[in-house]
Amino acid sequence: MKKKILLVLSILFGLMFINSGLNKFFNYMPVPKDMPENMMKVMTAFMQIGWLLPLVAVAEISGGLLFMTNKYRALGAIIIFPVMLGILLTHIILLPSGLPLALVLLAINIWVIIENREKYLPMIR
Repeated sequence: MKKKILLVLSILFGLMFINSGLNKFFNYMPVPKDMPENMMKVMTAFMQIGWLLPLVAVAEISGGLLFMTNKYRALGAIIIFPVMLGILLTHIILLPSGLPLALVLLAINIWVIIENREKYLPMIR
């Protein structure tokens, strides 16, 4: 049962990050009209740094694809983890309304990392 729950959560998690990464390239989701001014300034700054959003988008898409597969889920979790920390900090500082979802996504990511901890041991040794 635990494996089935993890599989469903992993697929949903991966799809969310793939969607977010593709949106950075194709801009198909509209920006909310009630976006705080500070957040708009941050996003404008990110867009002015030409390489930053494509880098994050590639990390989200590749990490999301890997996260959805059982064999490479551990690698996907490590690729997405720094992006997840950025999402969490953004919601703590600028957009507290999205914090519950960010915490749920972080919990799923940490759960996958803990479940695959034996795969990370060779990197530490």
